[in-house]
Amino acid sequence: MTTADPRPLRADARRNRDRLIEVAARAFAQDGPEATLDAIAKEAGVGIGTLYRHFATREELVEAAYRSELVRLCDSASELLGTREPDAALRAWMDGFIQYMTTKRGMSDALRALIASGGDPFSHSRAMLTDAITELLRAGTAAGVIRADVEPDDVLFSLSGLSLAAATPEHQARMARLLDLLMDGLRYHAASGTAAPGDGA
Repeated sequence: MTTADPRPLRADARRNRDRLIEVAARAFAQDGPEATLDAIAKEAGVGIGTLYRHFATREELVEAAYRSELVRLCDSASELLGTREPDAALRAWMDGFIQYMTTKRGMSDALRALIASGGDPFSHSRAMLTDAITELLRAGTAAGVIRADVEPDDVLFSLSGLSLAAATPEHQARMARLLDLLMDGLRYHAASGTAAPGDGA
């Protein structure tokens, strides 16, 4: 299954497609299987015919929405490093990861239906997330603010576990504190005896 159109889109068509994906990601996350294509098209400001011209099936729109959220998160690593110190960039990226996982969880029914129809929305997810985390960790280690013995999977597994807590409203309010505690564990502290930048794992 592919959502790619081999023909280049006009600027207005590209805007419509991007808007549909943006609205769909939010709708699937908030309403799950109750989200209708008619409602998505209406909120995006286009007709249902325009939606079907870009996405022939609901599954194609689900896949495009999920991949858009994944790419947005992974691309944000470089963007954050361009405007913040490495440790602050990593901490901000963590917030984005939790939001991504919340959106993904809201889309779970739609994603399961996509997989059942033969799609594979997660084919490159792990590699893309690992690359983004690696970029952030390397920048932090080079700057002397992140421990050198931290592996990308350490961060990915920790964030994935914390994201489960975000599923309950009572834990959502504590998420910032939990992420701050995780971040503190990743930082290099000269007096702590943790691996210094350049020491390796």
